[in-house]
Amino acid sequence: MSTPDRRTSDRRAAGQPTLIPGPLAAQEVGVAPATIRKWVQLGHLEPAGKAGRAQLFRLEDVFAAERATRRAR
Repeated sequence: MSTPDRRTSDRRAAGQPTLIPGPLAAQEVGVAPATIRKWVQLGHLEPAGKAGRAQLFRLEDVFAAERATRRAR
């Protein structure tokens, strides 16, 4: 049985959003990781943090960017 990551539970307790890397964000909304990078480039999505070189995103922001780009089609 795995235990939750202490940092994740601390972040939730502090009311901070959980941040996820671009490839996982892409998987959550059903797009390619390149699409997430393109949304950042076009200003539809803004990274909420970094872990090393990886950009991190709030899941709510990723879903909002997906809805906004879907409406624009």
